[in-house]
Amino acid sequence: MRPLRTFTVQPNLPEPLRPLQEMAYNLWWCWQGETVNIFRRLDSQLWERVYHNPVAMLGHIEQKRLEELAADEGFLSHLQRAYRDLREYLDKPGWWPKTYGGSREEPKVAYFCAEFGLTECVPIYSGGLGVLAGDHLKSASELDIPLVGVGLLYQQGYFRQRLNADGWQLELFPRNDFHNMPVRLIRGEDGEPLTIKLELGSRPMQAQVWQIQVGRVPLYLLDTNVPDNAPEDRHITAQLYGGDQETRIRQEIVLGLGGIRLLEALGLKPEAYHMNEGHSAFLALERIRMLMSERGMSFDEGCEVVKASNVFTTHTPVPAGNDAFEPWLIDKYFSEYWPQLGLEREQFLSLGRQEPQNEDEPMNLTVLALRMSNYRNGVSELHGQVSRRLWADVWPGVPVDEVPIGHITNGIHTRSWISNDMAELYDRYLGPGWHEKPAEMSVWESVDHVPDPELWRTHERRRERLVAFARRRTVQQLTKRGAGAAELAAAEEILDPEALTIGFARRFATYKRASLILTDVDRLAKLLNNQDRPVQIILSGKAHPRDNPGKDLVRRIVHITRQDKFRRSIVFLEDYDMNVARYLVQGVDIWLNTPLRPMEASGTSGMKVAANGGLNLSILDGWWAEGYDSSVGWAIGSGESYDDLEYQNAVESQALYDLLEKEIVPLFYERGPDNLPRGWIAKMKSAIRKLGPVFNTNRMVRNYAERFYYPAAQKWRQLTADQMAGARGLSAWRNKIREHFQNIHIEGVSDDMGSGGNGAYVGKDIRVEAVVHLGGLGPEDVCVELYYGPLDQDGQLSTGRPLPMRQIGQDGDYRIRYAADMPCDRSGMTGYTVRVLPRNQLLESPQDMAMVRWA
Repeated sequence: MRPLRTFTVQPNLPEPLRPLQEMAYNLWWCWQGETVNIFRRLDSQLWERVYHNPVAMLGHIEQKRLEELAADEGFLSHLQRAYRDLREYLDKPGWWPKTYGGSREEPKVAYFCAEFGLTECVPIYSGGLGVLAGDHLKSASELDIPLVGVGLLYQQGYFRQRLNADGWQLELFPRNDFHNMPVRLIRGEDGEPLTIKLELGSRPMQAQVWQIQVGRVPLYLLDTNVPDNAPEDRHITAQLYGGDQETRIRQEIVLGLGGIRLLEALGLKPEAYHMNEGHSAFLALERIRMLMSERGMSFDEGCEVVKASNVFTTHTPVPAGNDAFEPWLIDKYFSEYWPQLGLEREQFLSLGRQEPQNEDEPMNLTVLALRMSNYRNGVSELHGQVSRRLWADVWPGVPVDEVPIGHITNGIHTRSWISNDMAELYDRYLGPGWHEKPAEMSVWESVDHVPDPELWRTHERRRERLVAFARRRTVQQLTKRGAGAAELAAAEEILDPEALTIGFARRFATYKRASLILTDVDRLAKLLNNQDRPVQIILSGKAHPRDNPGKDLVRRIVHITRQDKFRRSIVFLEDYDMNVARYLVQGVDIWLNTPLRPMEASGTSGMKVAANGGLNLSILDGWWAEGYDSSVGWAIGSGESYDDLEYQNAVESQALYDLLEKEIVPLFYERGPDNLPRGWIAKMKSAIRKLGPVFNTNRMVRNYAERFYYPAAQKWRQLTADQMAGARGLSAWRNKIREHFQNIHIEGVSDDMGSGGNGAYVGKDIRVEAVVHLGGLGPEDVCVELYYGPLDQDGQLSTGRPLPMRQIGQDGDYRIRYAADMPCDRSGMTGYTVRVLPRNQLLESPQDMAMVRWA
């Protein structure tokens, strides 16, 4: 029965406890151990029952308990101290205003992502992408960047995992109760929920707006579960990554187009826009449409402004992982939209095609985002290389190593992932710098001052808590399956709090090879069941609901854990989430990562382990290709690639066993008279010292701010000043280049080596001259470059480098003579050529236009 009226019942907090309300709704608490302790102190058992949700806790706690706490001077002192810390944090200016000026009340950056992993009580994330986005917002808050987040609020979020008696994954979709979460509904001046209007094809719909406060940063989330919407539209934000392709395109229309209209409705006018993965790529089109509608610009002129102020981060190293929609779906949802951009159907579709004229190619949102951004990056050095190869066709004629996609390596928000025990240790020996300036190398050098016994005992406490958690969780899992008393009693004794503990937890995609360590079960059993040097493994992770091979992998692993020889030493924890992850990364000795290189774009779980003093054992992929050296962990192989996957699995599994048997286990159990593994502790300190200051999101977000956000905002101002004069001028220049560039030809190239090329010696420059006919363009419109380097086995310049050529003469209006002195700094076969590219101070790089004329 539908209610006559709905309303929200608020907790009745006594006056001295009122700060709890504000603290509960600002997720600053989730990376502040003292504030978490405040809520735990209210009622520790209730805190666990509400799954660390302070809003739900305040709504469920007994009024009698609140009255007791309001009269408890010790508690009130604790509360006032924590609240004072929050207020000081919010009011104190940080790095951005000190560096660039401005106010956070006027956001300069809008950060769009399909998921945000902020804390376990807000389950609107699925895995690494969302957790990274959540950590990005937390570090943006700490750096005081005037940034606003934009995403979707999912009624059911990502699925909860349960395993049946056979170990097969089942998916549950409990509904989120937004009114009992740290989420607030945004209301307009009339007191009604603020809504934004959208069109899905010809059908109007609307979405309401919610807000999560993340320290200093607001995150706005769109929710289509509005009574006035059609049932299928109310379902758009039901599940994260749920449904079919049609559901996916609707979600991405709401995120991209709706997100821009949301900012407009709130009166927010950012100058730089960051698309974290391609899900939000439609925002570029909506920004252009609004410029055309409000400023009277053409599509090309609006495109100049939008590209110059858009940032795009790609996370997916394989084509199949990028969203692409068939033309019929684009027709269904955009046939009434592209006329508003002044485009024909094929022009619109070509924006998202690597080959613009290929009518059979779907519209790819990654390609759309690449084309509509001047700032583009992968998420590790290796992933940047992979992305340049993967998307090279978007820039035909440009050498792969010059494809304009850079990299900013991912990081973690250290304070969110470090244990309270380790944080207290760092406070004592590193000082406040480890959380105030976590990217400062000098801060982490002080880890050498931590006494070995203190570091080891701290880590041992975390391992003990991990084992206790794994036992509780396993008992809960078995109870839900109806296990008997004997099986439940046995679960209480799994794992050894003092044994070498290996963790493996992530999405169970087959390329991540969770079963690599289980390849040779007899050899593994001998390793794990050594009474003098025991080893144990804890695994966790979900397979995508439509990934049956991934589900079968989970089932096979569960079957192995049930064998008598592995019952106490291998455990699979169901329903992997941020809470489970926190116990694992804080408590394991070794973090195992075995992806097929180069399919791991970055990975961040190993970074979390390193910050807690754990060590990594990983394939040289993603971030570990940068982070590894022999003093901080172990590498499986040397980055080799194999054509035969079965052979590769065999080789790398044997290398994994060899490392465990010959290096890792002996080092862990090599103890002196004080029973301390001094060699292991030295490796722990080295990992903390070398990896801590580099692989954190404060460093990462500052990289984005300095390299992308601030320059993008500056470009926005340049192009929009004086009634968009800069944008109109750049658009006119680009059209001129398109008209005349094809007429450029390089008439001749000469050098001073003499015939046969025998006059080249190491240390002696070679003078190269070229005559270029510019075909209607001026010298200021182009850059002429000498492109030279060693030749590969096929006689190609596969790793060439450019050298600008200077103008030395002019014959007529368009015939220009250029010269350069090419250095010879190595012997061997070397080659050169000459090329011409467009040049404009407002272009981010000459390669952006994908127009190159080679000699």
